[in-house]
Amino acid sequence: VEIRKYYNKYYVPNNMALIMSGDINYDDLIKKIDKNFSYMVSKPLALYDPAPEKPLTQIQKVDIYGPSAENLYIAYRGYAQNTRQSLLLDLIGSILSNGKAGLMDININKQQKMLRANAGYNSMKDYGVFILSGSPKAGQTLEEAQKLLLEQVDLLKKGEFDESLIKATVANIKLAELQGYDNNDVRADATMNAFIQNRGTEWDKTLASTDAMAKVTKKEIVDFANQFFINNYAVLLKHKGEDKSIMKVEKPTITAVKTNANEVSPFTKTIISSPIKPIAPKFLDYKKDLNFGKAGIADVIAVQNTENGIFRMGYRFEMGSYNYKLLPYAAQYLAFLSTDKYSAEDISKAFYNLACNYNINVGTEVTTVSLSGLQENFDKAVALLEDVLANCKPNEKALEDLKGRLLKSRENAKLNKSSILGGLMSYAQYGADNPFNYGLSNDEIKNMKSSDLIYLLHNLTNYKHTITYFGPKALDAFSADIAKVHALGKDFTPAAPMKKFVYTTTDSNKVYFADYDMVQAEIRWVRNAGLYDPTNAAKIGLFNNYFGGGMGSIVFQTIRESKALAYSTFAVYSSPNSKDKENSMVAYVGTQADKMNEAVAGMNELLTVLPESDKSFDLSKN
Repeated sequence: VEIRKYYNKYYVPNNMALIMSGDINYDDLIKKIDKNFSYMVSKPLALYDPAPEKPLTQIQKVDIYGPSAENLYIAYRGYAQNTRQSLLLDLIGSILSNGKAGLMDININKQQKMLRANAGYNSMKDYGVFILSGSPKAGQTLEEAQKLLLEQVDLLKKGEFDESLIKATVANIKLAELQGYDNNDVRADATMNAFIQNRGTEWDKTLASTDAMAKVTKKEIVDFANQFFINNYAVLLKHKGEDKSIMKVEKPTITAVKTNANEVSPFTKTIISSPIKPIAPKFLDYKKDLNFGKAGIADVIAVQNTENGIFRMGYRFEMGSYNYKLLPYAAQYLAFLSTDKYSAEDISKAFYNLACNYNINVGTEVTTVSLSGLQENFDKAVALLEDVLANCKPNEKALEDLKGRLLKSRENAKLNKSSILGGLMSYAQYGADNPFNYGLSNDEIKNMKSSDLIYLLHNLTNYKHTITYFGPKALDAFSADIAKVHALGKDFTPAAPMKKFVYTTTDSNKVYFADYDMVQAEIRWVRNAGLYDPTNAAKIGLFNNYFGGGMGSIVFQTIRESKALAYSTFAVYSSPNSKDKENSMVAYVGTQADKMNEAVAGMNELLTVLPESDKSFDLSKN
């Protein structure tokens, strides 16, 4: 009854919004909206008006215990959306932590004083929350990590930060907005949030907030920080240990529910029977849609961006950690290195001031050096990136700190149930010689040498790679520009052979257990299923829709909805990411430990005998 009252009170036409973004004929759309929704009649609506929260006057501490790794959060109550205070806190969040040049980035992350540290502000309708968070490194207590985080707030309150951070932050926010509003989901979400927060009445403030931020002075930030950051925060300390306060209940009897997933409601029938214009698929034509050229001996693939002034460039290498185990560690090491011209801190600040981002992503088989930002800063950003790669210098202290963080991260991974489950999956598919285990041992990490890592970085662009570019410049102009700064020899250096793994063959059922202290049980089934065949793509998609890939599937409806044996479940025929790898049949049940036996039996039954439902099969096709 109360649910129905709530529905009737708030689910009324004058409390709704239709939000669409995309390739739409708006003149035609508004007529359809009027035709199909004009029957709705406005109803009395009393909007929710909460009582103001009581002021927080002291520090509140919460201790949580569990088997996973330690971390901490410090939270301050903020202000409502579109207020001056929230705008200042947004800006302060970036001054403290922006991934490159914030106080925490330079003073903690760059110096590796913690495993990680960051800060940020989340503004909501009535209040906001400003959060400092982090994870301690090996041998560091949560209290020591908390002290480090609060020290950065003290520096802010004293005004010990570069005023240029304000201008750079605004430039980076504008860049993020340009990139984000290219995406229809982002546009729709922004509109939806504006409706939720103020019914769209302050949309002009939302759009003008970045320009308003540009006018903020350092003095205003310091004055506000001293008023806001006082001893009235909440601190949450997550400890590794046993929670003594867990309460248990008796397991209830569960009766299977008859589901109606194979039934079609009148509403669904109306949608399915509605006439629609067939959508012609538009496939990428590599000969027409991509432009191919050369920059020295490197191939160039370019597409001109005619929408805005943003560029994205990459150096793509067909090699990765399967070729060089040290390569991912070299990429991490680079973040802490200086050159003859710049310190590591100066490099981070320079990229932030240019509103440009660079990243080295080392995969198992592919490595990408990517650079993106405003085209007006392209030349400076590329020159800086090339200087960093070619002239980075060893830093022995940074390497020792990195080794410590890597070893601590490994210890934390042993406490992470998802990481453990991933290791079991890899072992099941490949045996003892598997991708999960293929990496440096702890002893090998301890014995890593700067000279080996620096050699990989200095010689990275000597290996064969393709240059990709999406930006305002045409192919010829870009190729000419990049050739000036991206110096290449006459021939590429051949890469070391790539490590290959052998798939296991399954001739009998095998079970692998990993002990983990939790009240849940996570179970996966996996079987290798032969090499990829593109002619099976449509059948695989249909099978996954029907059997176990969605909420209406046989697996979900049987295991979760009918028998209540899982909080999450699926079963899919998974295709690999390259044609020389095998497909796999994968199933999963996440459940309570006391339901494990029933859940395993239920999934085994479905995997052994495929239930047939003509209605569900037809729905899966649609």
